[in-house]
Amino acid sequence: MALDKIDRKILTILQKDATMPVAEIGRKVGLSTTPCWRRIQKMEEDGVIQRRVAVLDPAKVNVGVTVFVSVKTNEHNDAWMRKFAGVIEEFPEVVEFYRMSGDVDYLMRVVVPDIGAYDSFYKRLIARINLTDVSSAFAMGQIKYTTALPLDFALVVDDDK
Repeated sequence: MALDKIDRKILTILQKDATMPVAEIGRKVGLSTTPCWRRIQKMEEDGVIQRRVAVLDPAKVNVGVTVFVSVKTNEHNDAWMRKFAGVIEEFPEVVEFYRMSGDVDYLMRVVVPDIGAYDSFYKRLIARINLTDVSSAFAMGQIKYTTALPLDFALVVDDDK
């Protein structure tokens, strides 16, 4: 979907604070409330805006330890991949899950309270699915984290015509 400059401004605002009233968003982008609301609704209908969520402080909800888990497997077929994805869906500790290129087949970001909780997660995981190699790296500190996507790459319609 192509976006114009105003859409991109609206998305920038919403990525920072999705609770901002539509009237204030409209004021910031130069629109009245109704046209601004219509643009937001259209971007929701088109799937540009997938959902609006609250971003929590991991330490305050007792999941302050982040573990990056690299998985290698000898299984490279659709049925196994679907089974693995289904297993991972049942683990709320897994907050991101990717199929990768290169030496690692899958990469997960897991959040837990401590190493003991990770060990429990690991034991439950390997009991559910056969994996060739699992490697875990514990994050020592978070340097950058954002949920905001860069909008400089979004397809832009020429709204000057």
